[in-house]
Amino acid sequence: MTDLIAIEMRKITKAFGDTVANDSIDFSVREGEIHVLLGENGAGKTTLMNILFGHIQPDDGVILIDGDEVEVSAPNEAIAHGIGMVHQHFSLVPSFTVAENVMLGVASATNPSFDEDSFEQAVAKRAAELHMPIDPGATVAVLPIDLQQRVEIIKAMYRGAKTLILDEPTSLLGPTQIENLLGILVQLRDQGHSIILVTHKLAEVMEVADRVTVLRRGKLVTSLASGGFDERTLARAMTGHDREQLPERSETIGGPVLDITDLVVPAAHGDGLAVDGLSLTVRSGEILGIAGVEGNGQRELVDALMGLVTPQSGTVLIDGTDVTNADPHDRRTAGMGVIPEDRHRLGLILDMTLAENLAVTELASGGYRRRGVIDWKRVHENAKRLLAEYDVRPADPDAKGANLSGGNQQKVVLAREMAREPRVLVADNPTWGLDVGAIDYVHLKLLEMRDRGGAVLLITLDLEELYKLSDRILVVYRGKKMLEGQRHQIDDDDLALAMVGRSTGQEVVNGLP
Repeated sequence: MTDLIAIEMRKITKAFGDTVANDSIDFSVREGEIHVLLGENGAGKTTLMNILFGHIQPDDGVILIDGDEVEVSAPNEAIAHGIGMVHQHFSLVPSFTVAENVMLGVASATNPSFDEDSFEQAVAKRAAELHMPIDPGATVAVLPIDLQQRVEIIKAMYRGAKTLILDEPTSLLGPTQIENLLGILVQLRDQGHSIILVTHKLAEVMEVADRVTVLRRGKLVTSLASGGFDERTLARAMTGHDREQLPERSETIGGPVLDITDLVVPAAHGDGLAVDGLSLTVRSGEILGIAGVEGNGQRELVDALMGLVTPQSGTVLIDGTDVTNADPHDRRTAGMGVIPEDRHRLGLILDMTLAENLAVTELASGGYRRRGVIDWKRVHENAKRLLAEYDVRPADPDAKGANLSGGNQQKVVLAREMAREPRVLVADNPTWGLDVGAIDYVHLKLLEMRDRGGAVLLITLDLEELYKLSDRILVVYRGKKMLEGQRHQIDDDDLALAMVGRSTGQEVVNGLP
């Protein structure tokens, strides 16, 4: 890292109506450094990066590149100034090859003399220079998620990016993939590139950050160099207070609540099986955490448990009641609650009010009715109580779900599902996209449910969350159980090997005392 400033943003201000997203923020990144941008949801990180990449325009402030003031009014201008961005949701064409995706929109690709072989040779050469080897002729749709991300990075670097912005790049990756990505970022930094990393995972910050800038409620809180911060310091800077202390691990574990035996679920797309003969048990007073790289049957397992798809074979029991082929309503009656990964598509109805969202499942089963008429007064009273109890902001029963931040939307889903006191809760990536304060809150609520004797099936891609919450861990690969055991029995190496389908050198154990 040098002392030369590659990019400087001075007094950046941006308001949306009465909400000030960025309030006179100063931010810079040096040549050859990894600069991490931290902050809770709504802190202004995304707005600041969208201004730098030209997606939106600031109300005030200037951007300097290599000391010269520039205007960045669109992404193509950012690219022309040597700025690339890899978004959390990739912008690749699945049916195109790696080379075609990288060359898409590049001027030379429109030259009639520039044939497909030339595409692939040029892309292979650039990938090798970046120490990111990849088959340029491979179709993107068949690539694992980490290689798709690699294509996005190569695409940005091929266009001449000297500064690379990455937004939550590890959210869908397994441990080995995360390690590989962080290694790639360090290599790019060592080659002289500047990296801006937006993440909420403090462990990653500690591993690779040369500097960290923290935003809170649109304002710059602090900017610290490596050696001047730890996880507690950063968490406090982000939230304004110390992190919640989680309760001690429960020692009271009862009998089976959720029993899954030899479950087989077809793949949603194409041939084959997404869940292939999976068996597991979750007992009263415990959290079973399921680990696996994205796309190894987790989503289909949750869909089958929710009643959205019908298993090909196998059984699902809740407290001994067979719900294998039951509809979602009957599963809820049997004692199942679900926090879905996609809170927008499956968790909430965004155009409905919070009161309606909190009551929707009870209304569907005839609840809140008096002589066949919905008692809206009771609906609102219940909503007020839950919104206050779960600290939803704003605590307005008439507010629309679409108007809440991601963290507050998740609190509404939690309030609805947990207020019923289900016997078993299926929590599918329950903190995905949330900031550190909201993450702590969700974790606390899951542990409170466990300690009341509930059973929690936790599906998560976040390994820190997996180890923090789980009493037992089960690893799936291509829909099959690769490894299972008590949390303390499974170390990082065993977990990483199992997640990529390799033997850990030990037998799969059920982890039951």
